[in-house]
Amino acid sequence: MQPSDGYSVPRRMLDVEDYIDVVRRHKGWIFGPFLLTLVASVVGVYLYPDSYSSQAVVKIVPQQVPTNMVQSAINQQMSDRINSMAQEILSRTVLTTIINTFDLYKRERGRMPIEDVIELMKKNVQINPIANPNQATNPAEKIPAFAVQFSYENRLVAQRVVQDLVSRFIDANIRNRSNATFSTTQFMQDQVDDAKKQLDEAENKLAAFRVQNNGKLPDQVDGNTRQLTALQTQVSYLSGNINRATQEKMQFESNIRILKDQMLALAKDPASLVVIQKSDRLAEAEKDVQTWESQLSALRQKYKDTYPDVQNAVSRLATARKRKEDIASEEAAAKGSGAAPTSQAVVRETRELDANIRRLESAVQARDLEIETSQKELTRTSGQMRGYQSRIETIPLGEKEYSDLQRERDISREKYVDLDGKLQKAQIAQEMEGRKQGETLELLDPPSLPTTPTEPKRLVVISVGAALGLLMGIVMAGARELRDTSLKNLKDVRAYTQMAILGSVPLLENDFVVRRRRRMTWLGWTTACVAAVVVMSASVAYYYVTKV
Repeated sequence: MQPSDGYSVPRRMLDVEDYIDVVRRHKGWIFGPFLLTLVASVVGVYLYPDSYSSQAVVKIVPQQVPTNMVQSAINQQMSDRINSMAQEILSRTVLTTIINTFDLYKRERGRMPIEDVIELMKKNVQINPIANPNQATNPAEKIPAFAVQFSYENRLVAQRVVQDLVSRFIDANIRNRSNATFSTTQFMQDQVDDAKKQLDEAENKLAAFRVQNNGKLPDQVDGNTRQLTALQTQVSYLSGNINRATQEKMQFESNIRILKDQMLALAKDPASLVVIQKSDRLAEAEKDVQTWESQLSALRQKYKDTYPDVQNAVSRLATARKRKEDIASEEAAAKGSGAAPTSQAVVRETRELDANIRRLESAVQARDLEIETSQKELTRTSGQMRGYQSRIETIPLGEKEYSDLQRERDISREKYVDLDGKLQKAQIAQEMEGRKQGETLELLDPPSLPTTPTEPKRLVVISVGAALGLLMGIVMAGARELRDTSLKNLKDVRAYTQMAILGSVPLLENDFVVRRRRRMTWLGWTTACVAAVVVMSASVAYYYVTKV
């Protein structure tokens, strides 16, 4: 009996008895998907090959030498270097070599391209850093170890592959650090060579400028000034010598004239011998006075009056003058008291006068020679003075160029010294890496030999499959129940017809037909259950047989 279609009647709320009736009416649609997904889950999960996961832990050993003594040439963080090494090891070439070496993924290689096999292996390889938050605020910066894991259906092969990957990591770390330190050292060596070449060029330019402008350099101003002062002092000294020699020459010439006059007087009047003899003493005294006057004049050009030599010359000059005055007084008193000289005395006196004249003439020639030598030296010294004066006057012209050359030389030298220091540090770091004293990788836990498979998780898969089948059956039963708008029981009749029910007549069917339908239903479900049990048992048995 169908409800009237003339108007829409809302469905009544179902109770527990109604739900039980729904399950009874659609039990086949509920149990069928459940049984189907259960069988499919069991068969699939036991036919799917086991996957064993082998894992090894690699410890990161820090640098053995204190960093404040030897600084490492590698400033890349360990996490970044692990990622870099992982990319290198998980490259196509390396994975292809590992696949061919251990004969991995036979079935997949037969039906898939090698690129897909490599991607499959990448999914099965896991590299997980093991951070220790107690050692650093940022665990990514302080990684004490990392784990290398590989999953494969053969547990022995998985262990060997993990061992190969770990050895590749250790070798890659050693190789990368060695290459990095060598590259750093080589780079610094090239930079030092370039800096040395620039320094040599700057020094050669500066040396050429110094050679070209020798004596005219700004830093030679003080030296040139001192040389000029010394030359001026030497000029003054030479001028004094010339003046002194000139005075002595004039004195000697005057004495020569006096002696010649005495000779003429002696030749005319021998009686004047006594006067001449007395005049010789006076001439000698005058000579001493003139000598000390010349020496005092020369000393006063160099020193002050308080100098001891000047004072000594003043005292000697006073003594000579007093002696001259005494001799002059004696000669004045002795005039007219002398006896007539003899001929022998006249001859002897004439010879002495001639000898004195010759001696004085020789002294005059010596003074001429001294004056000539001093004059030449004075001319040479004056020329040197003019040269130094021209140097001092031309120094400001090349001062800027010289300063630029010096600045370029100093900058090149600082650059060379700085790069040379960095090169030495790089060489020490390279030596440290060569002795395995730097940051290294050490196998902390060897690759494990797994005993139980990590995939698939059979209980989880079977439970999820059965739950999905049951849910699918319930959804299908609910959908059929929603589409069926017929009246199922007296509650539907009362709710949808609003009529009083006086009685109900049960459905009368043939007992034979009913029993036959029930037998067929039970036979079908029994057969399905037996077949499901057989299929699941066969898959389980196949799994354990092939596993052994």
